[in-house]
Amino acid sequence: MIGRGPLRRSHVLAVSVLTAGLVWAGFVTYPSPAYAGNAAVANGVAHVVIFTAQGSTTEQPTNATTVGAFLREHGIAIGANDYISPSFDTPLSDRMSIEYRPAVSVTIVAGKHRDTIVTSVSNIAALLQSQNIRLGKYDSVTPALTESVPADGTVRIDHFLAWQRIEHRIIAMPTINRVDVSLRPGASKVVTKGQPGMIDVLVSFTQHDDGNVKARAIGSRVVRKPRARVVDVGAAESIQMVATAYTPYCTGCSGITASGRPAGHGIVAVDPRVIPLGTRLYIPGYGYAIAGDTGGAIVGYRIDLGYTSYRDAMQFGRRAVTVYRLK
Repeated sequence: MIGRGPLRRSHVLAVSVLTAGLVWAGFVTYPSPAYAGNAAVANGVAHVVIFTAQGSTTEQPTNATTVGAFLREHGIAIGANDYISPSFDTPLSDRMSIEYRPAVSVTIVAGKHRDTIVTSVSNIAALLQSQNIRLGKYDSVTPALTESVPADGTVRIDHFLAWQRIEHRIIAMPTINRVDVSLRPGASKVVTKGQPGMIDVLVSFTQHDDGNVKARAIGSRVVRKPRARVVDVGAAESIQMVATAYTPYCTGCSGITASGRPAGHGIVAVDPRVIPLGTRLYIPGYGYAIAGDTGGAIVGYRIDLGYTSYRDAMQFGRRAVTVYRLK
């Protein structure tokens, strides 16, 4: 270190020898951008430029004086559709940025239309813009807008039309059949006509390029609730029987009836010689039922009414009932 004393000849000689040694040894330093010009000249190079090509950025020393000369220096011949910035005849300066993109061939497919073009744009979004192609709200493009343009590849655009419509739909009215013992077998009488309901459904439609239309309900509002149609019907015949009750949980019960149906309310056990399995029945105080089970003790004019609740079965007990067979 040189102190605050007077500068002696020995000091000067020491510094000169040190500097000469560094140069002789071939040491190279990389100056800051502010001194890049001086460094380039010191190393026998006119400029150092920042060159971007094929997605890669490097620092390149050069003796060229223009952008065009720099490209020729690197054996790059500019095609008619290639991208170069700044322009070909721009003079070089230190730390100048130069970007070069060679043009590529790409096929744009939209529905039944195919168009092959040569372009040097940077990504798919720029490609669509250069071809005045606008995407609708529901349109899609592959590859994505931010992806690079695939050389000798394909860009596929799927166009969708979309619209909405309110559809008025009918809600079917339920029909309630009641047994009327005063009617002859097979006869019926409409007690209440009933009325279908009405619902408004908001439906969204989309149509693809191939013409296929997809519909999707996105909302609904009931305009009118349906009213049930009530019909009294006559029974085919009535049978006087002795009824008992059982539950799926009785001793020896599996919970599945002889007809394969789960045991419970609405499934009754009968003697198939009296009432065939599958016959629809009506028992006052119990309701509608299906003859769907059998039992060892259910012989002749006996019927065992299925209940889900043990308490309800015990309350029913044993009593005489009129069983109506329905058509």
